[in-house]
Amino acid sequence: MQIEVAVRHGSLRDEIRDLIVRKSEKLVTYFERVTAINVTVEFAGERVKTELLVDAEHKHDFVASTEGDEIVSTFEATLHKMEQQIRRYKDKIQDHRRDKPTSEVVTDGIDDSEE
Repeated sequence: MQIEVAVRHGSLRDEIRDLIVRKSEKLVTYFERVTAINVTVEFAGERVKTELLVDAEHKHDFVASTEGDEIVSTFEATLHKMEQQIRRYKDKIQDHRRDKPTSEVVTDGIDDSEE
């Protein structure tokens, strides 16, 4: 898996770059088919915009972005959005053959309304 951090109109300290790489690697725990992660940090005056692009096997790219005042908090918000997208997609592909979620399926075959 490749992780690439790009910076526009500024520079990042090595500690922040390492933090971004370490936290981005955790996306693999949510979805094993992640092949590449691209993080773009863009400085626009006092504002910071982070964009996260995740490439997975057999799927189009996932994209999340956030704008804020601080680099770390903005990146964490973007990462949280990405985690939600990946979780929803993984749930969707795992439940694609069921009419009802497994939590709604009656296990004993007895309907409570008949009693």
